[in-house]
Amino acid sequence: MINPLVRLGQLGQSPWYDFITRDLVTSGELTRLIRDDGLLGMTTNPTIFEKAIAGSDVYDADVRRLAGAGHSPAEIVEAVAVADVRAACDLFAPVYARTHGRDGLVSIEVSPALAHDTAGTIREAERLWSAVDRPNAMIKIPGTREGLPAVTHCIGAGINVNVTLLFAVERYREVAAAYQDGLEVRAARRLPIERIASVASFFVSRVDTMVDPMLARIGGRALELQGGTAIANAALAYGAFRRLTAAPRWTALAARGARPQRPLWASTSTKDPRYADLHYVEPLIAPDTVNTLPPETFAAYRDHGRPEARIDAELAAADARLAELARVGVDLAEVTARLEAEGVTKFAASYDSLLRSIESKMEELAVK
Repeated sequence: MINPLVRLGQLGQSPWYDFITRDLVTSGELTRLIRDDGLLGMTTNPTIFEKAIAGSDVYDADVRRLAGAGHSPAEIVEAVAVADVRAACDLFAPVYARTHGRDGLVSIEVSPALAHDTAGTIREAERLWSAVDRPNAMIKIPGTREGLPAVTHCIGAGINVNVTLLFAVERYREVAAAYQDGLEVRAARRLPIERIASVASFFVSRVDTMVDPMLARIGGRALELQGGTAIANAALAYGAFRRLTAAPRWTALAARGARPQRPLWASTSTKDPRYADLHYVEPLIAPDTVNTLPPETFAAYRDHGRPEARIDAELAAADARLAELARVGVDLAEVTARLEAEGVTKFAASYDSLLRSIESKMEELAVK
């Protein structure tokens, strides 16, 4: 029987891994995931690095060496993150070559503190791109309003971009436009656009995490909508992707070799124990998408995933489901705006916690 994760790739949805540690890369486990499970890419964020660095002694030698050389906690974080991402990029290089740059990509994130700083985001994205120095690296830029010009600039500069923290379909459309703006800048300069890669990371389960308690307070027929808002919202984003990639503006770019900016489903682990562990994975299987799975969800899909493209059924039901949500009094636009703001705050808090973890490591290792 074919591995369900491999089958996802055959259906056009690329399974990526939402996790990284040094020992995952060096132990041979990442190589095994690529070989046996059809793993096609990797994403990271400050929370992941915090767990990796604070939760083990794997990075102690690096912390001691870098701190001893006078580097700040922020510089140490960047140095170890760049080293891990570069090593992962090297392991994914055969995937990148085999898929002609579609997959085999590894993301590294600009500081969340820059989410509302366009110029700062551009400077850090350019520095990280140069530091990793791998064609299959991908720089994560928050999809805030201030992040949109940074996306355009980086795509125009030939930097692969993962636009993250997307919750609203309208913001997704703006991100897609920013990507196309960047490609058009390169095309106008007669620069190649064929190998530029980008994904739009649309967060899923967090929508239900906020909406479900609101529905519980309303009660009655609103209870029947629980667990379904996030999937409907993501399905409509995919519908927008389909329309955008059929429009004349995109087809003109595609004729010059441009790659579509694929929707990436993020936050697909199940937070509510009432729902199945693959509740946010199975309904969103669709061609030309990515699903970045944390290790537990990745293993669950390997064990009992049922790969089948189901997005058309979800699209058919999405408008009616969200119309009913509005009828019971839930303003989805307000929800997604709050989620974006909270997402930026939470990632910034994770980054601050990561810096504190480095400071603690420095004290433990007696590095002054």
